[in-house]
Amino acid sequence: MANENVLLQVNNLKKYFKTAKEQLHAVDDITFSLERGKTLGVVGESGCGKSTLGRTILNLLPATSGEVIFDGVHVENANKKQMSHLRQEMQIIFQDPFSSLDPRLSVSEIIMEPLEIYHIYPTRQERQKRVEELMDTVGLARRLANSYPHELDGGRRQRIGVARALALNPKFIVCDEPVSALDVSIQAQILNLMQDLQEQHGLAYMFITHDLSVVKHISDDILVMYLGKMVEKCQAKELFRNHLHPYTSALLSAIPVPEIGAAKDRILLQGEISSPINPKPGCRFANRCAYVCETCLQKEPEMREVVPGHFVACHRGEERKKERKDIYEF
Repeated sequence: MANENVLLQVNNLKKYFKTAKEQLHAVDDITFSLERGKTLGVVGESGCGKSTLGRTILNLLPATSGEVIFDGVHVENANKKQMSHLRQEMQIIFQDPFSSLDPRLSVSEIIMEPLEIYHIYPTRQERQKRVEELMDTVGLARRLANSYPHELDGGRRQRIGVARALALNPKFIVCDEPVSALDVSIQAQILNLMQDLQEQHGLAYMFITHDLSVVKHISDDILVMYLGKMVEKCQAKELFRNHLHPYTSALLSAIPVPEIGAAKDRILLQGEISSPINPKPGCRFANRCAYVCETCLQKEPEMREVVPGHFVACHRGEERKKERKDIYEF
């Protein structure tokens, strides 16, 4: 029996791109679920496939294979009418708050555009009233309604993007590094705003970022990607306390400590990064892993649930769990 709380189910999703010679495996066999009103953080270094995953789920990029089931509807097989309805339910906040906005439109016109496309309100007065409500919701002063994106700072531009994403009352929003281009103080404002909106409207977020401090603050669960593959997934608190994959350990060791003179053991990865173009058999992290064994070079590891709710794709995941067994006994 299906879990009614699950809003998004992704099964064995793949997205490959054709290159001059072979295929680039940008997203390779990703499976996860996301419940209503929850936040899934997606982390990994640049080029690991985070943004491609988000765009493929929204069908902005057609999937090579796999399933995306949103609220009972198979997104990859949706017809034009179904996809039009899904576009209202699934939205995205882009990384760059400037290039994602039409420079020829004013703030009010940008926010009103989806309302006009979907004919949500019969009159312009009603649409304008909704725009004002959205500007109030995201903390944009109404006096900026006739301003243009180039006249505003990054924080205000990103608030426009948030308001536009909220215009159609969606259930799910892909947040593609929405605060990476902003100052730290503005980042905090946007993150707090998004959490408040989630509580008020029951939104589900897929929060893509490379900033591990941010993802810890906002996420319920975290998914770690490496070269298109999912290597670890568990609750946010669990990941930061009891991470099992060597790549996750290296990522977390890179988080700066906000104390002068504080000592921290950094894990400096050695070796060459594997090519995502027709990757060879075996673990894609093997060339840089300190725990590599013969099996890692020959067989690709499968995602396994080593403890309840904690999944890891590592041939030596059980060994690493035993090394830290005392931590798991509550």
